[in-house]
Amino acid sequence: MRVVFLGTPEFALRSLEALVASRYEVAAVFTQPDRPAGRGQRPTASAVKRYAVSAGLVVHQPNKIRAEENRALLETLRPDFLVVVAYGQILPRWLLELPAVAPVNVHASLLPRYRGAAPVAWALIHGDTVTGCTTMLMEETLDTGPILLQRSLPIGLETNCGELERELAALGAELLVPTLDGLAAGKIYPRPQDAARAVAAPKITKEMAAVDWASPAPEIHDRVRAFNPWPLAHAPFRGERLIVARTLPVAESDQGGGGGEGTVLAVTANALRVRCGGASALDLLEVQLPGRKRISGRELASGARLALGDVLGR
Repeated sequence: MRVVFLGTPEFALRSLEALVASRYEVAAVFTQPDRPAGRGQRPTASAVKRYAVSAGLVVHQPNKIRAEENRALLETLRPDFLVVVAYGQILPRWLLELPAVAPVNVHASLLPRYRGAAPVAWALIHGDTVTGCTTMLMEETLDTGPILLQRSLPIGLETNCGELERELAALGAELLVPTLDGLAAGKIYPRPQDAARAVAAPKITKEMAAVDWASPAPEIHDRVRAFNPWPLAHAPFRGERLIVARTLPVAESDQGGGGGEGTVLAVTANALRVRCGGASALDLLEVQLPGRKRISGRELASGARLALGDVLGR
């Protein structure tokens, strides 16, 4: 059976690899146009394009997939399935109706929780301990289609967004081929989502990444994880922006010390301990100042000659 695949970032790559290794024929791959990246801002191919070219697959990169000139091309491909994984564009009705069997999407959450562009980050922001992947039939509205298969995945206390995305990419790829097999054989019965349980997962912005020491330590920790590797949590430090890349909340019995939010409570073997809201404390395990390499919180305290009672941000 023929599949047309639409995807762009690293998250989509594992699903495409699973299709190539399966009995399905990948008739064509659609991915976003090359974008400027890196210091030189040179046009750079997406992860999906790089793999597709190396695998000898036909690649198309329309600026707008919904443009009428793409319709004839897609119709000539005669797909049995349309598979969409983090493509990055809204698909028109005529495209969703094109495949002979179904348009299928792989989504990085347990729908209806976290509909939208950033499901992985929002699971971390909300401090969830479990997430997962869903395959679903696609509709014109965003992430509202009937559920096909789902599988859950525990979230580690120190797992960040980049790490969790990689785990979910592998999980989604494991679900994809069984989903297509089940649909082709008539053995999967789509079930509607419960809209009353829906949670939105809008795009993450740079403005969201500012650390507020008045927030409780677990909340700051969850946001630090959610914003790694982008846009990276940050806090003011002696007139500069201190990137806070890795943290760990401190058990109540180990907090000690007083002072207001942002106060240095201790310097441990590898961390700088800071007072946060609600009389909580947070260990800064990995930080970075502009133009310098990542270092431990202890190295920051030593290099900056921080003393107990100093307040970050002053």
